[in-house]
Amino acid sequence: MNQQKSDSKRQIYNIFRIAALFLGAAILFYACKNDLEKIKAFTAPEELPLIEATNIKTLFTDSGEVRFFLKAPRLLNFETTEKSFNEFPEGIELIEYDENQQIISSITADYARQFEKEKKWEAKNNVIATNARGDTLKTELLIWEEEAEKIYTEEFVKIIRADQIITGIGFTSDQSLQNWRIKDPKGTIYINLENEPAEGETETNKTKIENKPVERLKRPLELQE
Repeated sequence: MNQQKSDSKRQIYNIFRIAALFLGAAILFYACKNDLEKIKAFTAPEELPLIEATNIKTLFTDSGEVRFFLKAPRLLNFETTEKSFNEFPEGIELIEYDENQQIISSITADYARQFEKEKKWEAKNNVIATNARGDTLKTELLIWEEEAEKIYTEEFVKIIRADQIITGIGFTSDQSLQNWRIKDPKGTIYINLENEPAEGETETNKTKIENKPVERLKRPLELQE
């Protein structure tokens, strides 16, 4: 009788040992799986650049003529099965030249990406674009499609000119900022500078700011000849 009880206890003990082993193996497998997933996440291709360079200065030519000049403090090149791109995490300056090597537009931003296969650029954070006349576009996101030779954004934009400040949502233009359109204009402020003060005034210059209608909003940005 005592022998039967002893055998029964031993069987129960063995069952618990086997269950504990299976449970331990399951926990170990789950932990290893999680660790592998974490390792894969930490070593994702997009997080490890193939090439890294600093103080970049590059010329882009067309038929032997310089068309663009690129300057950036840092360049990271990423290559994955899905896409490849160049990243400029510390900002970028891009200058466009005409056939006479005169500057016709420029773009600066605190961050940018270049998608080489798509021939597409994205400039983000404190984006400033200017044309040869000095008209300035400010926004937080600007996209440039090289083949279509156009730039655009769906974000808030501000255009600063010598005599006016124009604001709105959404913007499209050619890459030289010669012909542009704001999709949803919000308003225009006209600034008039009078060099000679009226009689009795002591100010050297008087600035008058008025709210005006936005009918002139779509006027092209003429470039200096």
